[in-house]
Amino acid sequence: MDMVTLQDKYAKLRPHLNERTRRLLAAADAEALGRGGVALVARAANLSRPTLYKALAELKDGKPNPERVRREGGGRKTLVEKHPDLDAALERLVSPTSRGDPMNPLRWTIKSTRQLARELARQGYHLSHPVVAGRLAALHYSLQANAKALEEGSNHVDRNAQFEHINALAAQCLAQGQPVISVDAKKKELVGLYKNSGREWHRQGQPEKVKVHDFIDESLGKAVPYGVYDLGLNQGWVNVGRDHDTAVFAVESIRRWWYAMGQTVYPHAQRLLICADGGGSNGSRVRLWKRELQQLSDELNLTVSVCHYPPGTSKWNKIEHRLFSFISQNWRGKPLASHQAVIELIASTTTRTGLKVRAQADLNKYPPKIKVTKQEMATLNLERDTFHGEWNYTLKPRATAVQM
Repeated sequence: MDMVTLQDKYAKLRPHLNERTRRLLAAADAEALGRGGVALVARAANLSRPTLYKALAELKDGKPNPERVRREGGGRKTLVEKHPDLDAALERLVSPTSRGDPMNPLRWTIKSTRQLARELARQGYHLSHPVVAGRLAALHYSLQANAKALEEGSNHVDRNAQFEHINALAAQCLAQGQPVISVDAKKKELVGLYKNSGREWHRQGQPEKVKVHDFIDESLGKAVPYGVYDLGLNQGWVNVGRDHDTAVFAVESIRRWWYAMGQTVYPHAQRLLICADGGGSNGSRVRLWKRELQQLSDELNLTVSVCHYPPGTSKWNKIEHRLFSFISQNWRGKPLASHQAVIELIASTTTRTGLKVRAQADLNKYPPKIKVTKQEMATLNLERDTFHGEWNYTLKPRATAVQM
């Protein structure tokens, strides 16, 4: 007998039974159901377990009980009946508007039922913290973490239009056999025996030991991974630097991808489409990024087109969820003990959909704060698109490469 059947049964019989006969009937059903019957029947008949256990004892005794039958609605009043304004007082404490009130003692502890119970007691409502939890559940409250749902760029009037522009241009290039890549810098990682998020299998009680404090090891420094993801071939390239993440480093990473992978699979390429975030070393406003791309275009004799994602929408960049997410999964729980370990862990990343990744160390120095003058910008063979030219532009090879 399932829950729905039992609930239907007790709903039909309720008008014909008093409190005593209802509990005895429920006890008989619970006894017939065996293990787990008390919990099931208690929920279906809306009775407490102590009431059912009392009825089971009466059935076992087998003697009629001449006790008076409690009338409908008898017994102790519910909390809400005793305190009609209890729920309103509780909701005032958990309301988001109360969190900013500097006089509210619960503005940082509103999720603690014990704190809520103490505050309610000060207001004259004496109840335990489990009862507070029950009232919160009845009011449809639950403990919830923050949800990342607010995007900074979501209010831009052309946000979706830019996504459609990127998708259309990428589809066009892929159909023509031209390379389309998604690029970005992964977050810098401490190199050494430091704790890395996640877990991996070890013998029980024998976890790999790492440093207590995350003070940087000056001899090892940090790993600076810059990734290139080929949308057409589901292949990744990661250039692992040790210095600053600059526009020169970003374009050098693309250059290394081309010589190591791109030119082999795209021998007849005439155009390279780059999809990038709107900020960082490859930002839409970074002059150095454009200057370095122009030099790359001259060097490879390729037309280089760039499409930037709108501000605050970097998570939509393909490299984030098609390459970087799998790298993070692959090295979870493993300390990045050396730069070589970083490279090997990146290069061993695979997926069931056939992702292949290559990685290489970059020992070059990339000094920050390089200035690009207006005169240098004037020498670029740069064409801005009619639709948001600040996000979409093309650099074509110059007839005579300008020496910078």
